[in-house]
Amino acid sequence: MKKTNDIIWLIIILLIMGGAIWLVTNPDYPIKRGLDLQGGLQVLLEADVPAEQEITLDEIDTARQIIDHRVNALGVTEPLVQTEGERRILIELPGIDNPEDAVALIQETALLEFVDTGLQSLPEGTCIRTSENTGPSRCELEGSAGTVPTFEAVMTGADMAQANPIRTDFGQYYVEFDLQPEASDFFADYTREHQGEFLTIVLDKVVISSPQINSVIDGGSGTISGSFTPEEAEKLALQLRFGSLPIPLKIESTRQVGATLGAQSIEDSIRAGAIGVAMVLIFMMAYYRLPGFLADLALLFYMLLNFAVYQGIPVTLTLPAITGFLLSTGMAVDANVLVFERIKEEVAAGNSLTAAIDEGFSKAWVAIRDSNVATLLICFILWMFGRSFGASTVQGFAITLAIGVMISMFTAVFVTRTLVNIVVGWNAKRFGKKSKLLGTS
Repeated sequence: MKKTNDIIWLIIILLIMGGAIWLVTNPDYPIKRGLDLQGGLQVLLEADVPAEQEITLDEIDTARQIIDHRVNALGVTEPLVQTEGERRILIELPGIDNPEDAVALIQETALLEFVDTGLQSLPEGTCIRTSENTGPSRCELEGSAGTVPTFEAVMTGADMAQANPIRTDFGQYYVEFDLQPEASDFFADYTREHQGEFLTIVLDKVVISSPQINSVIDGGSGTISGSFTPEEAEKLALQLRFGSLPIPLKIESTRQVGATLGAQSIEDSIRAGAIGVAMVLIFMMAYYRLPGFLADLALLFYMLLNFAVYQGIPVTLTLPAITGFLLSTGMAVDANVLVFERIKEEVAAGNSLTAAIDEGFSKAWVAIRDSNVATLLICFILWMFGRSFGASTVQGFAITLAIGVMISMFTAVFVTRTLVNIVVGWNAKRFGKKSKLLGTS
């Protein structure tokens, strides 16, 4: 039964390794580098209101979401848009080639429009132009648009007073909205004349919803129904409430950031890291012999799996993020050291080699688990700190360290154990308890 479990785990490990190799070698999933590794543009926006005017968290976060949609139109790899304190928004655009276009796009005010598309129900994400807004759509900026149609804008977000998600007694969701008083009569006349047609809601020339006019909407209030999830209803209500930026923003500063490490520094760092890893692998094999060699295989698998996760999620690699990875690599080695020292102690206590392996992994697991859980808790605190105070470099360090710690627990407990069981445990009688090849003599 024990050998069967080992074989099952070996198959699982080989399947995971195959998937990881596919991800790492797939050009569609490249490693994403941060500002310090490839340079780019950094823009700091600040609320353009008197210092005494209060700004709510809802307003600043909604402004961040709108700007995030805008900078994504540039096609930048992994842009960063996050709040910095209560009145600022930090934007980082790695590897951008046209900083002037980026600044111009960020400075624009988001435009919410209600567009007459007649009997056409346009799917979400469709890029269009309107009679009031004839500039290039987001699809055209991304270079992915074919022929972009032009429609007539009926109203804009300035005519919207309020919008809220509503849940029915049957668990369904819709959005209820109120118009500004001056727009109520016009909208009632429009809906009376266009029943059965579609009034498409467009944000920055991109369709976000295409509801059908089923009745006359008078009194300045109406509803938008559909198969909404709670998140979709909340998102649509936010977009209707804040189709335009909820607060005016000014550009506090812009700067073109060069790769702070430089090409030569990056090469030197990679070389130093490779030498360090090679020394660790040699030490493990020299001191722990055959188990050390098996641990080296598990460590190489650990590194492969880390990079596969970075590319699959994806994770933006910065210098602090790389530091987090290297620190987690050290913790992965430490886990194997704990296991092998426990095995030596069990052999010295007179246990058979098979029993020593089982006891070594079981007893070392407690220490590995406790130390790694404590590290993960610290990672969570660092991540929350970076999220709250706009310290993206701290977040990058916390994320790669947390990923590495979780993978190291898997490789130390399952990968190394499976390899040791199959190579050493299955041949325990051949090796004996005291063996130079096992480092137990």
